[in-house]
Amino acid sequence: MGYIIGVVSQKGGVGKSTISRAVATTYAAAGWNVKVADLDINQASSFSWLQRRLAREVQPVVAVETFGTVDQALKIAEAYDMMILDGAPHATRATMEIGKRADLVVLPTGLSLDDLEPTVLLANALSSEHGVSVERIAIALVKTGDSPRELDEARSYLAATPYFVLDSQIPEKTAFRRAQDGGLSVVESPYKGPREQADKLIQAIIDRLESVTQ
Repeated sequence: MGYIIGVVSQKGGVGKSTISRAVATTYAAAGWNVKVADLDINQASSFSWLQRRLAREVQPVVAVETFGTVDQALKIAEAYDMMILDGAPHATRATMEIGKRADLVVLPTGLSLDDLEPTVLLANALSSEHGVSVERIAIALVKTGDSPRELDEARSYLAATPYFVLDSQIPEKTAFRRAQDGGLSVVESPYKGPREQADKLIQAIIDRLESVTQ
């Protein structure tokens, strides 16, 4: 079986699918056989993104499929070099199952306490209640604003927790929204500055995966 990355959150709209797509396209561009398992069957936003990507014939090809359960997705994981489990919003039994089965669990969050507090609570539930090792939990800052002070405060807040906080962040940018509307991921944005910033966060995820699976 290849690697499994889970991307989960306590609430919707914090950048879960943004990260899943960016990780998937990065590995696919490197020649990996990648599958995104979209576990949010109500919205299936990653699957809809794939339809836009296919319509525009964007390369590399990334396989995305919706699944009702984690077990259904993992039944085919052996066929891929990388399986990305794009979880449904809100902490559910499936969220905890993703935590148990993934090599790395990424928790995206915004900078406000309304985002940070639920993220830490979810990380606590994964580690304390469901036995997910702290080392396999990584927090990613996504949809950040333009205030360095707010970013510093968020990082200080997370530094008081036992969880690994990924370097860099993905800011809130029109360029990223437009890219995803067109079937691209944020690391495929045509604008160099935003693309390079997104690349840094995705590289941090790749580096962390390599660290915890050595």
